[in-house]
Amino acid sequence: MNYPNGIKKDNSISLSTLKNSKNRGMTLENDLNETNEYYRDIDKAIIYKKPTPIKIVKVDYPSRSETKIKEAYFTVPSTTDYNGIYKGFYIDYEAKETRSKTSFSLENIHPHQIKHLERIHNHKGIAFIIIRFTTLNETYLLKIEDFLSFINNNDRKSIPIDYFKEKGYLIKDGYRPRVDYLKVVDSILEVYECEK
Repeated sequence: MNYPNGIKKDNSISLSTLKNSKNRGMTLENDLNETNEYYRDIDKAIIYKKPTPIKIVKVDYPSRSETKIKEAYFTVPSTTDYNGIYKGFYIDYEAKETRSKTSFSLENIHPHQIKHLERIHNHKGIAFIIIRFTTLNETYLLKIEDFLSFINNNDRKSIPIDYFKEKGYLIKDGYRPRVDYLKVVDSILEVYECEK
């Protein structure tokens, strides 16, 4: 394409550019946000990503449409990533990614988040973590009671992938929804119903 003043634009795209941009933006968080939007669109569940609480300290107002936050601080540690309601049950969960092929490091989840999920479970809410092993392209849902059982009965600083395979639920990637974790929640609810 030729632009004014004889400037030519190169429209060719290299193979390496395509490979590098192919998975851009395809993170677990993006996938879960798309999934939750789909659930809301079809009125299956109302689940949102929690905003991170911040305190704005400095703002620059060059114009009304170009307001910029210059300085802000986290006010309190955030609890977990997502919460909402499904079939009358409160749902709360944390989502994490790891590049490890063998385990999920417990350093990636904070003690206050674990305590929060434990409290949700104790109040009969549905609490879990979703872990994506990005290198393996595998995503697991692990109920908080199984997560707590592991950390209370092991001295390890990471959860081996075999534990996820044994106690967790593999969530298959899809198109819409991208990460259909409510299929797993349905099977968890069936177990809860049988225990009553």
